[in-house]
Amino acid sequence: MRMEIRGLERLSFRQRQVVALKETGKTNDDVAKRLGVSASTVATLFNRARRKGYEVVLVIEGDPLDVFGDDGDEEEFDVEGED
Repeated sequence: MRMEIRGLERLSFRQRQVVALKETGKTNDDVAKRLGVSASTVATLFNRARRKGYEVVLVIEGDPLDVFGDDGDEEEFDVEGED
């Protein structure tokens, strides 16, 4: 599984850093320590980034939730005219 953040082109470099860390579950204090800024600066950057709009998408490879059955094969359908 991987995470994609779409709409990053609308964000500043620092906002990108904050969003990437916050969206992986880090607290404002964690992000602040890592980037060498205050927690209130992190909150401001994150809120500004949210107003600009971005989207977090999780890309799940394969079928880890077993949605398609044990063997992963899709059910075959008899389509008229095809062998």
